[in-house]
Amino acid sequence: MNPVLSALRAEGIEARENVPMREYTTLRVGGPADIFVESNSAEQLAFALRIAKENALETLIVGNGSNLLVRDVGFRGMAVHIGERMGGVTVRNECVCAGAGAALTAAALAAQRAGLSGMEPLSGIPGTCGGAVYMNAGAYGGEISAVLKEAALLAPDGTVARVPAGALRLGYRRSRMMETGEIVLEAVFSLAPGNGAEIAAAMRSFAAKRREKQPVTLPSAGSFFKRPEGHFAGALIEAAGLKGARVGGAEVSTLHAGFLVNAGGATAQDFLDLSALVVERVYKTSGVTLEPEVRII
Repeated sequence: MNPVLSALRAEGIEARENVPMREYTTLRVGGPADIFVESNSAEQLAFALRIAKENALETLIVGNGSNLLVRDVGFRGMAVHIGERMGGVTVRNECVCAGAGAALTAAALAAQRAGLSGMEPLSGIPGTCGGAVYMNAGAYGGEISAVLKEAALLAPDGTVARVPAGALRLGYRRSRMMETGEIVLEAVFSLAPGNGAEIAAAMRSFAAKRREKQPVTLPSAGSFFKRPEGHFAGALIEAAGLKGARVGGAEVSTLHAGFLVNAGGATAQDFLDLSALVVERVYKTSGVTLEPEVRII
C-alpha cells in the first residue's frame, strides 16, 4: 500500500487514491487527485499536512469547490477536503461562529434565526465559510470583510492562532492566506440585532435576484472573472458579442455573460479555451484585460 495512505489511515483518517476532482467542484470538471483526504478535525488536517510535507507532496485545500477549476490531468499531490464534518455553526451574543466547512448559507440562516443582520447579501454564495474568508467572497455590495470579526488559522508549522479580521489583509478577492499558506479553521462574524422576519425577506429577495439573473440551474463557478476597475466583466463580455459562445461543453451563459457554465459534458480544457477566447475578444473590443477569479489548479 502507498505509505502515505498507510500513515493517514493509521490515524483514522479517510484517504483514497485517484479521486476525480469533478466530484468536488461545482464546475463538474477536473481529473483525479493522487490522494484525497476527508478531514474531520483540525488535528486530522494538521496531521495530513505534516505527512504531505514529509513526503514532498503539494497540497490543495478544498471546500465546496465553488471557485476551483482543476485541469483534466488532475492534481499531483494531496487534496484535503474540509466539509460538513468541520462545519459546526453556533451563535454567541451577536456573533455567528462557523467552522471552515460550514456552508456560508448555513451561517447566514443561523444569523437570521437568531435575529442578527449583516449576512443577507452573502446568503446565497455557494461556498464554505473557510473558502469565503480565504477569498473575501462578496455579492450584491456585501463582502466577508464587512462582517468578519476574526478567524482561527492553521499555520504551515501546525500552530493555530485566532487572528482579528483587520490583520488578514482582506481586499477584493484576496487575503493574506493566499500568500502565507495559512488555512481557515473557523470564522467569527460580528452582526447587528435585527428583525428576523425582515432579515428572511431580504434573503428571499437576494435569492430571487440570483434565480432571475444568474444561471443557477447549470454547473458553474459563479463569476468566472474578477471585476475590472471601473467595469463589470459580464457587461464587457456581452458587449464583445460572446453571450452563448461555446467551446465543447463550456458556454458563456446566455443569462449572465460573467458566468461560464457547463452546458453538458464539458472538460476543464473546454473552460480554459473558452476563457482564453473571452479574454482575447474582450481585450480587442474594450482594451480591458480580464483576470480569472476562479483558481486554476
